[in-house]
Amino acid sequence: MQIRTLRHCLLFLVFLAAPAALQAKEAPQVLPIEAEWCLPSGDCIQLEVADEQHEQAIGLQLRGPLSPLRGMWFPFDDALLRFWMHRTPEPLDMVFINDNRVIAIEANTTPCPRLPCRSYGPDQPGDGVVELAAGEASRLGIKLGSAAVIRPFQPSQAAPATHPATPARD
Repeated sequence: MQIRTLRHCLLFLVFLAAPAALQAKEAPQVLPIEAEWCLPSGDCIQLEVADEQHEQAIGLQLRGPLSPLRGMWFPFDDALLRFWMHRTPEPLDMVFINDNRVIAIEANTTPCPRLPCRSYGPDQPGDGVVELAAGEASRLGIKLGSAAVIRPFQPSQAAPATHPATPARD
């Protein structure tokens, strides 16, 4: 009788803790669109920006497929960049950038649900990585040496508000 009661208490504690833990750990990260990469074709890729270390650590883990012309940008200071696909369920194209040029493309990377996972990246330093849905780099004509000028969105230049006590003049 004591063993059964103890087992029920332990199961109850696990069920109480599980929803909060799952909610905190299992929700995919979705960041705001804060930059774009416009290509010579006129297509512009809208980019979520993972510019904080904790955002970069999570990246696209647990995310469903990315839409066309959508991606995530990981800006860095010059560094040897290595990325992996741990807990990233969809294949991706990883476009490695340095000094506004594509220096490497890892196309159609393989999802990795469990460790150990393969790492991807060039043997030369870079200053950023753009992750796209698998096949997007090829579809958009992105190649080694392609220009990769990523522009953060600028706050809109709103017209100055008219003071309520001052009538508008023609």
